[in-house]
Amino acid sequence: MNQKNLKLAVIGLGYVGLPLAIEFAKSRDVVGFDINKQRIKELEKGFDRTNEFEPSELKQAKGLFYSHSMKDLAECDCYIVTVPTPIDDQKKPDLSALISASSIVGEVLTKGNIVIYESTVYPGATEEECAPVLSQKSGLVYACRTKIKDSNVFYLGYSPERINPGDKKHSITDITKVTSGSTPEIANLINELYKSIIKAGTYKAESIRIAEAAKVIENTQRDVNIALINELAIIFERLDIDTKAVLKAAETKWNFMPFQPGLVGGHCIGVDPYYLTHKALQTGYKPEIILAGRRLNDNMPSYVVERFIKLMLNKNINILKAKILVLGLTFKENCPDIRNSKVFDMIQSLSAYKCTVDVYDPLVDKKYLTSKLHCRFVTSPEKQIYDGIILAVKHDIFLKKGAKNLKKYGTLNHVFFDLKYAFSKSDSDGQL
Repeated sequence: MNQKNLKLAVIGLGYVGLPLAIEFAKSRDVVGFDINKQRIKELEKGFDRTNEFEPSELKQAKGLFYSHSMKDLAECDCYIVTVPTPIDDQKKPDLSALISASSIVGEVLTKGNIVIYESTVYPGATEEECAPVLSQKSGLVYACRTKIKDSNVFYLGYSPERINPGDKKHSITDITKVTSGSTPEIANLINELYKSIIKAGTYKAESIRIAEAAKVIENTQRDVNIALINELAIIFERLDIDTKAVLKAAETKWNFMPFQPGLVGGHCIGVDPYYLTHKALQTGYKPEIILAGRRLNDNMPSYVVERFIKLMLNKNINILKAKILVLGLTFKENCPDIRNSKVFDMIQSLSAYKCTVDVYDPLVDKKYLTSKLHCRFVTSPEKQIYDGIILAVKHDIFLKKGAKNLKKYGTLNHVFFDLKYAFSKSDSDGQL
């Protein structure tokens, strides 16, 4: 079997699947599948709601065929699953989309086919959760590393996504890709498949479980480090020490890691650690450091609001009648993705103080917002009416406006809180 002969289908055309499908489709035919019919219609018209690709870039993928029909999947023999794997309200892994996608693929799977997963999961999930669904739906046998006499088999692979939404400097081809497969032969084939598009090269892991574990610790490590810096920021605020100045001084040492305090949301750093802790708890071990970091980071929205309210009280602003403007709603800068954004939590905390909250984010389309928003979404804030302004997301559009222009939204006696260290300390009434 040669990777060049594989007929690819990418299941799920979000932040992970679309870039992958586009890159493969520059040199081969690819079926880009998504159950969201509206998403398919938009892409066919050359519109990407994630703002990752311009119409001209979509056209470069000449071999990409968009579809929401399972009939089109039946013509393929290699399926790459890139659906979301969030957490539920109890902060436990939600594999519903992954199981649903596996069921869809299982319906069209035939012997010798390969299914590669890119979705973030806990170690073991691909073989323990997905493989049984594929077997049950297809009637085929999962061919793992042990020898299987039955030729009526399918194969698995796992290659964790490393997409960074909103980052135009580090595209999918510029980031080393970890690969793995259920047998040595399939592992080699999958590695060669990705190597055909990844300029940065690939790293073939020894097993699917190792590749899964490698992915889930990448963001867990970042989460724990950010939690440490967040805790330091809390301590330094009590000591009346400028956290930004401390970090700047510490960064002069060659091996100091330059993390910054802030809100930790999104569908990676704020989610992945719970996948690892879930599996750890199943083994009877309760993680201490990982869960402590998660608790601290999850509490940061409330801490930010407390700091902000104190600054307003220090200026004798009536909190109960205060009008607040929050600049930015997405989980990170220059990206329209609002999934698991901790700005929502911050807005909810502000609402608990009976403040009137407006949120302004030109990157977010109002039609994608839900009733969860405890505020008014404005497309053009009025000037000189807000008692408090919080710069929550460091979008380029806000940086270009500058602190002086952003503060024009405030009344003569207002608080401007720069959560993201976007401007100098003298430009704001407070920073994290």
